[in-house]
Amino acid sequence: MKIFNGRLATEDYMSTHSLTFSTPEMTLKKFAIWLGEQIQDSKIDTPTPRLLSYLEDKSESKTGMSSPPSRYLPDIDETFKPTGAIADFYSTQHENTPNTKQSGDIEKKYCINCGGTIRYSSKFCNKCGYVQE
Repeated sequence: MKIFNGRLATEDYMSTHSLTFSTPEMTLKKFAIWLGEQIQDSKIDTPTPRLLSYLEDKSESKTGMSSPPSRYLPDIDETFKPTGAIADFYSTQHENTPNTKQSGDIEKKYCINCGGTIRYSSKFCNKCGYVQE
């Protein structure tokens, strides 16, 4: 059976395209156009849609035993998993959650410009916007 490896296709697309100033709808449209672009197929030496290069053969299990989840199944986990620059932002957000109140006073510092209280990991003051060193 042939299946579309969407994960590989999205990883290839995201690694070569910038999402700056792009809405989710625009990104999806651009991804669909990218999949439809004609590329040179090295196997048959003719132009074919890029989508066909992400079709893979998958052998079906003939045993009646349950197998581990396939890497081809859709990701249905809807929890937010930050990546890239956003992961750095969220990692600093979770460091100072209300559950870690014991070290809350130790991790505060003061702005070098206005003296306002800011988190220890802050790079800018929330009051005046001054860059912290």
